Amino acid sequence: MKARGMADKEAWVVWNGSMGIADTVTIGRIETDEGGRSAWLAPPYEVVGPFSLDELETQGRITFGACNVLSRQKWQELQVELRAEAMEKRRAAMLRQQYDDQEHREILHLPMEGDLTPSEINAAFRRLAKTAHPDAGGTDEDYRRISEARDALVEFFAGAS
Repeated sequence: MKARGMADKEAWVVWNGSMGIADTVTIGRIETDEGGRSAWLAPPYEVVGPFSLDELETQGRITFGACNVLSRQKWQELQVELRAEAMEKRRAAMLRQQYDDQEHREILHLPMEGDLTPSEINAAFRRLAKTAHPDAGGTDEDYRRISEARDALVEFFAGAS
């Protein structure tokens, strides 16, 4: 069932932090069912949806993927914080692209792609240290290599998050 109201005429702000773009939008399609009202943004942002129009109107903000849809008032309150957060995420992504961690991942037998957590990195290190440590029959060189790989990956992923 299609329902229209004041929300579809009001201008909202759509913020895509991953791209650093803010724009004004209106609500496009609205559907009402027993769970409330679901909405989609109007073109050219019609891919943003469905989201809870009721939540947007009461909270002043909804998050849909990388996009935030906010009332103008909520945007005024949060834009400095949202822009700073997005800039930090984009900076971290750029650092990840510049840093070639493939050799360190290989040394620790970690997946060649994707983010890593410090616990994943440390677990891989501990698993290899059982045989790489000189007291366990390994060599100083083997232990140094896995230690350096662990340290570099932990520092990178902890600093990039």
